[in-house]
Amino acid sequence: MMNQNAPLAPPLEVSQWLNTDTPLTLEALRGRVVVVEAFQMLCPGCVSHGLPQATRVAETFRSEDVQVIGLHTVFEHHDAQTPVALAAFLHEYRIRFPVAVDMPGEGRYLPRTMKTYDMQGTPTMVLIDRAGRRRAQHFGDVPDLLLGAEIMSLLREDQFAKG
Repeated sequence: MMNQNAPLAPPLEVSQWLNTDTPLTLEALRGRVVVVEAFQMLCPGCVSHGLPQATRVAETFRSEDVQVIGLHTVFEHHDAQTPVALAAFLHEYRIRFPVAVDMPGEGRYLPRTMKTYDMQGTPTMVLIDRAGRRRAQHFGDVPDLLLGAEIMSLLREDQFAKG
């Protein structure tokens, strides 16, 4: 369920960006619905469901209305999931939307954004409204119809507010 009184979404703590020339911030994206797909490239659910779904969202909605961001948040198999390997993965899977590399946590613990957002694992999808508030967060498989309805609800809120 989406909470209309949600606080602002915490900033993404990023060590590197791929698929964009300019680093993105949630603050700079206000006015758009932001869909953050947190994933690991060695996560079967991410590869089979989460990333293809995020790609469909990016292809379905205008980028002026909905910005999809991938968040590579590595909490296991660190040595195999480097930014160099991630760049090859994004190329091979034709993932074109911007992808942030989550800032590592202390030692080899949870990455910073993953911890701040209290994510249970990957895939996790976060929906942020036009005002920058975290309105929904889903762990695991999200049905396409549910996700589409949630995104449209967030897009239409702004229209109703304008009257």
